[in-house]
Amino acid sequence: MSNRTPTPSGEGAVLERAFRVRASECDPYGHVNHANYLRYMQETAFDASAAVGYDMARYEALGHQWLIRETDITYLRPLVYGDTVLVKTWVGDFRRVRSRRLYEMRLLADGLPVATAATEWVYLNTQTLRPATVPPEMVAAFWHPDTTAGQRREPFPQAPPPPPGVYRARRRVEWRDLDQVQHVNNANYLVYIEECNVGAAAAYGWSLGRIMEQGIAIVARRYRIEYREPAVMDDELEITSYLSDAKRATVVRHNEVRRVRDDALLARSHALWVFVELSSGRPIRISPEFLAAFRPNIAS
Repeated sequence: MSNRTPTPSGEGAVLERAFRVRASECDPYGHVNHANYLRYMQETAFDASAAVGYDMARYEALGHQWLIRETDITYLRPLVYGDTVLVKTWVGDFRRVRSRRLYEMRLLADGLPVATAATEWVYLNTQTLRPATVPPEMVAAFWHPDTTAGQRREPFPQAPPPPPGVYRARRRVEWRDLDQVQHVNNANYLVYIEECNVGAAAAYGWSLGRIMEQGIAIVARRYRIEYREPAVMDDELEITSYLSDAKRATVVRHNEVRRVRDDALLARSHALWVFVELSSGRPIRISPEFLAAFRPNIAS
């Protein structure tokens, strides 16, 4: 990210940071890739933690760390090259070993909303990787007027059984995928998932080139991603992809990321996708040709 500018709100542990969109963060549609929103969120969360006295060095001294358990993001409008987005974050609640962090994103130029999101974090002992009770002094440091004792969580959506034509892709974890705790970074799971989805579309006759030639973009409206276990260097992963709940202009896509050697579920996602006219961004009807081609990949 570039041109990062902290703008503390003065209300407890609320922090706002600006990111100017770089060309390398955009996809073939000219939009910021979905995974990069997660990277903006993560950077802002780290800065917010440091602002109240809990930077990386302090967590290392404490022998504890926060890891993301779930991400829930709703995309409201696409970011493009040259935009500056303001990312605002604060802690929504604490539970015994967990905390929910909330986010709002808006354009600097006109204040229009870009996305809303929440991340569920688990406080872990670094040596044992077991959940640990969040100390009261940490709760006090992060407190602000909207922090509560524990908000009700929306259960993670249950996926329907996979259809006969579920798409499968494999990849090996590379050095570039890892973060400072030597695990695959949470945003990179979304990279894996979307690469798998592009492969699935091509396998069913709808390559990215064909989609764009027809003036169509298929964009995420909402992603929910649950992280179960970490992937590490050289793990071989299998990512699966299939659809359900096809409507006039929307479809739900289900993904799982599993470790090949033991079939352990590492991550799963539930995403609402919208078909839009590329030139205007307005939703359009999913073509019968698309649905016919994908029929084996659509769950009943």
